[in-house]
Amino acid sequence: MKVREFLEHHQQRMISCRRSDTLQGAATLLFSNRIGAMPVLDANGNLVGVLSERDIVAAFSQQAQDMMQLRVGDVMSSPPITCQLDDDMAQAMQVMMHHKFRHLPIVDEEGKLKGMLSIRDCLAMQLRDKELEASVLRDSFLAARAG
Repeated sequence: MKVREFLEHHQQRMISCRRSDTLQGAATLLFSNRIGAMPVLDANGNLVGVLSERDIVAAFSQQAQDMMQLRVGDVMSSPPITCQLDDDMAQAMQVMMHHKFRHLPIVDEEGKLKGMLSIRDCLAMQLRDKELEASVLRDSFLAARAG
């Protein structure tokens, strides 16, 4: 399945932040929306980074005394690694596994943010595909046995 198809079937409400936002405010957004990462956008809506729970934990472990002064731009992952709308879900999952992160921004041909994909989304699609495959094999076996 293409990432584009996944997004069409799973409407997302995009939660984002800006480089100048406080880390505390961004952490509150992550927590209150029950998400593990969000895109960081500039004033023109361009994707400039990703802020994840892991980024916040790393900042806390290295700069605990400065946490209240830190801004999203101080700790976000940048430049963002992305996938395209026409990439396969399996390709997106490989990118996440290769880079060891669980969230991946999806962009169009012009680089505009279209959504976020999580490793959970990819695993759910993989499970659905495997269940469908097993169902087809089971039906084929039963048909061959009956015939």
